[in-house]
Amino acid sequence: MKLKTVVFTVALIGTLFNLPSHAASAKAVFAGGCFWCMESDFERLMDKGVIDVVSGFTGGRLKNPTYNGNHEGHYEAIEVTYDPARISYQQLLDFYWLQVDPFDAQGQFCDKGHSYLSAIFVANKEERALAEASRQKVVARFPGKKIVTPVLDATTFYPISGNESYHQDFYKNNPIRYKFYRYNCGRDARLKEVWGEQAGH
Repeated sequence: MKLKTVVFTVALIGTLFNLPSHAASAKAVFAGGCFWCMESDFERLMDKGVIDVVSGFTGGRLKNPTYNGNHEGHYEAIEVTYDPARISYQQLLDFYWLQVDPFDAQGQFCDKGHSYLSAIFVANKEERALAEASRQKVVARFPGKKIVTPVLDATTFYPISGNESYHQDFYKNNPIRYKFYRYNCGRDARLKEVWGEQAGH
C-alpha cells in the first residue's frame, strides 16, 4: 500500500470515529491583576509546555473593550495556550494560585478596581471541577480567611491589539519600566507574605 493511501486511510478513520489526528493544544484563561505581570509569570513555563501567553480582557458584556477606552465589566486577563501532553490544566491551576493574592476583594496588589480582580475562567465541566477543587485546597490552607477569587464561566477573550498592542510582551519590550512598576506595586513582597517560599513558583 502506498504511503499516500495509508495517510488518507488513517485520516478517514479519524474523521469517522472523531479521533484526533495529532496532539492539539489547549487554552486556559486567568485573571490576576496586571496582565503585564501575569503574562511574564506564565511565560516562565514555556520550557514546560506553555506555548503562548496573550494579554487581553474577558468576563464582561462589552464587545471589543480597549485599555484606554471602555472596558467596563471586564477583567484584565491572560489566555494561556499550552500542550496538555507536557503540562496539565491542574499544573497551571497550581501555578496560578501562587501568582495572586486570593484575599483581595478590591483588586490585586497596588491596582484596585473591577478590572484588576482575580478569577479563573473555565470553558467546560472538566475545567470547572478541577478549578473548584483547587480553590477548595486554598480554602483549606487558610482556615478562617475568606478566599475571594472566583471560578467563572469563560466568555469571549479579547486580546489587546491595534495601537494598544504594546501591552503584549510589555515586560520584554520595556524591562526597566516593568521592573520599576512591579517592585513599587509590591506584588512579589505580598506574594511572599501570602505563600511563603512557594511564592511565584
